[in-house]
Amino acid sequence: MGSKRARLDRFISAKTNINRKHVRLLLAQGLVEVDGQVARDIDQIIDEFSHISLEGKVLQANAPSYVMLHKPVGIVSATVDDKHKTVIDLLTRADKLQLHIVGRLDLNTSGLLLLTNDGRWSKRLMSPEHKVAKLYRVTLENPIDVSYIKAFFDGMYFEFEDITTAPVKLEIVDSHTALVTLMEGRYHQIKRMFGRFRNPVIGLHRISVGTIVLDPHLALGQSRELTAVEIAT
Repeated sequence: MGSKRARLDRFISAKTNINRKHVRLLLAQGLVEVDGQVARDIDQIIDEFSHISLEGKVLQANAPSYVMLHKPVGIVSATVDDKHKTVIDLLTRADKLQLHIVGRLDLNTSGLLLLTNDGRWSKRLMSPEHKVAKLYRVTLENPIDVSYIKAFFDGMYFEFEDITTAPVKLEIVDSHTALVTLMEGRYHQIKRMFGRFRNPVIGLHRISVGTIVLDPHLALGQSRELTAVEIAT
């Protein structure tokens, strides 16, 4: 989801139905403020979080929101779903319908889910060029061994997309548990990679995205605001 950037004069005209020629006059008269400062430049670029007022009347005062949710299994990463409860249903926030999901989790995957109304922030976390690591704990039906480590690091060819996966770090925790770190997120990638060994994934839990780690104090279904340090990840 992209950031809603616009020219100041166009925004005011669209918001008030005042023609742009008159808006430019209002700007010249110093009657418009952006983030508490008088704005006179018609070409000034504003976004959805710019605080804008005209003759003392607030036209926009949105605040960015950044939320961490401990997603349970059986909850859909969507805003609306006809069959299942969604992650939005778990929130009690007044602004929950303005939030979008940053990197969805499958129905049967639990763990760290991020939500925000800041499109630039979510794009930075999810865009492949930024190479933000996502760490998962994986529980397998059958035993695993060291041969998995090289296979994951070397990458696997997915015929359907005609791509070879980027190197994936796999750490063996015990005979049936591994930690997997992805820099990309192909469709059902972890399950498909273990599927090459005919070893079904029976549990998948996201621990972290970049430096943002799931708060151990959050029970399943609970959420909280991110800290300033987490937001700056």
